[in-house]
Amino acid sequence: MRVAHRRTTTVRCLTALTLGLLALTGCGGPDDGPDDGQAATATATATASVTSAPPAPSPDGTAPSSGPSATAARWAGTKQFVQIDDARTAGGRTYLSVRPAEKKPHPRFEAWVIVPGEGPYTEVSMTEDAQVLLSVPLGDAKHPAAYTQDEFVGRLTARSSSDRALLGFDLSFDGQGRVTRVQSLYTP
Repeated sequence: MRVAHRRTTTVRCLTALTLGLLALTGCGGPDDGPDDGQAATATATATASVTSAPPAPSPDGTAPSSGPSATAARWAGTKQFVQIDDARTAGGRTYLSVRPAEKKPHPRFEAWVIVPGEGPYTEVSMTEDAQVLLSVPLGDAKHPAAYTQDEFVGRLTARSSSDRALLGFDLSFDGQGRVTRVQSLYTP
């Protein structure tokens, strides 16, 4: 029993280290240009490997949480490219249902092509003062412009689920894993 516990602890530590390294090497700066999607692919692969591992029981005998707090901790202090399936406001806070995706430069226009991710969506929360920048087709112009969180939620949820699958967003997270900035990518 003790050997199995040590092995589980070792696997957890190695997984945390791997995810930390992926986050550090897979994140770009504010001047991100088009990338080849390797960071998003690595993040999606790491996420899939972590979620497929069997959960180890916590000291009270229950399985540990793999919900929003686990994702929030993993993305704390990073920038992620995601799809947003849904958004809602509750208790004065905005929540987004997200999953990693890829972005590729459009072959003919100065725009992006969104490559949908796979796997489940995870709910993350936004800070009260999070910045929202939207471009066409979610915003009114090609270049990003500022919108309120309520306007963002209304514009996103007014679109069909199939339309939302074609949208991509750069999200910035604070040290607690809350979204501090949302920017939609211009897609024709």
